[in-house]
Amino acid sequence: MHAQAIVFQNPQSLHLRALALPELGAADVEVEVEYTGISTGTERLLWNGTMPAFPGMGYPLVPGYETVGRVVRAGDDASLKVGTRVFVPGSQCFTDARNLFGGSASRLVVPATRAMAMEASLGERGVLFALAATAYHATSAAGTQQPDLIIGHGVLGRMIARLAVVAGAQPVVWETNPERRSGAQGYEVIDPATDTRRNYRCICDVSGAAGLLDELIGRLAPGGEVVLAGFYEAPLSFVFPPAFMREARIRVAAQWAPQDLVDVIALAGSGRLSLDGLVTHQSAATQADAAYRTAFDDADCLKMVLDWRQTQ
Repeated sequence: MHAQAIVFQNPQSLHLRALALPELGAADVEVEVEYTGISTGTERLLWNGTMPAFPGMGYPLVPGYETVGRVVRAGDDASLKVGTRVFVPGSQCFTDARNLFGGSASRLVVPATRAMAMEASLGERGVLFALAATAYHATSAAGTQQPDLIIGHGVLGRMIARLAVVAGAQPVVWETNPERRSGAQGYEVIDPATDTRRNYRCICDVSGAAGLLDELIGRLAPGGEVVLAGFYEAPLSFVFPPAFMREARIRVAAQWAPQDLVDVIALAGSGRLSLDGLVTHQSAATQADAAYRTAFDDADCLKMVLDWRQTQ
């Protein structure tokens, strides 16, 4: 068996190639992919060659960890039935290229435990589950608090804000781009230049801008926390005395855990977490090169989805 897969041959060199798929194991499922999302965080770093040392790095590689499709074959011991629509957060099924993260392809063979059943009606919006789980992990784990300030109104910032509202919080979001200040659902988006407040208890940064840390520490209340939920390619540093005076805490939010994904799929399936208005662009997978450039360079593009249905 073969699949058409997106392959980063080298930085900024993308090809759609046929790659071999493994035989279906007893506990595996074969997924016919309908949609994949393009990540403007980690995938951007893979695309432009600036990803810091990371397990599995190297080229050529198959990117992608935001896959929606349907089960078309199931092994005898698989827990999913043929026809189930699933979300797949990446795969390790290709041997002709590195799988980082291995989900951008027309077909995947994955353990059934790796594919998560989802509401069929969500369609292409299901690609957002990885971002939703990332947002949930940053703010909803035991011992954490909901942010009252979020930096950045991209997809991840919007997801964190929506989850905060679901949890009963009233966050404010900073956004420097006027075109991105619309689309709020139950929270306020403001120009940071107009904000004079300096008593935020929890600031969640998803901007990925390494130079903001001193500014954010200066906006904290005593004992406040800055949560680093973006992905930073440059080293982070801060001036010590202001952090000392506030007894500031700095927390790094790691990758989501499996239970985070289960929880956000349930929240979206119940309608409590809206995924509407976040997918702004869609392209055929055969036009992936142009789609990646749009996703990374067009400020109007919140989320680009590739449609694989014509490549089967």
